[in-house]
Amino acid sequence: MDDFATRTYGTSGLDSRPLFGETSARDRIINLAVGGFTSVVVLVTVIGSFVFPSWPPRPLNIFFAVCILLACGSTIVLIFWYRQGDLEPKFRNLIYYMLASIMLLCLCANLYFHDVR
Repeated sequence: MDDFATRTYGTSGLDSRPLFGETSARDRIINLAVGGFTSVVVLVTVIGSFVFPSWPPRPLNIFFAVCILLACGSTIVLIFWYRQGDLEPKFRNLIYYMLASIMLLCLCANLYFHDVR
């Protein structure tokens, strides 16, 4: 078992960075924080589209929520592929960019739902 830790698998020790799936604790905490915050913002926005300004909901509010959920769907697929190792690590920045865009879209939707001028 001691020999297992010293194997280089043909790299001869030139590059000790992990390829996929192995991230530092700091990266995992950042991913959970950003993903969790985005999930809460999207959930509040989707619920708000049905509740505000009054019941029954406006069709435009529901359409706005569906568009946000479609944007979330493509981001979730990218995150799934990234976690499986099918995407290169440089796509992490694209995922962060898409999450920021979704949060801005949710902000815009909430401002619209609450009729902020």
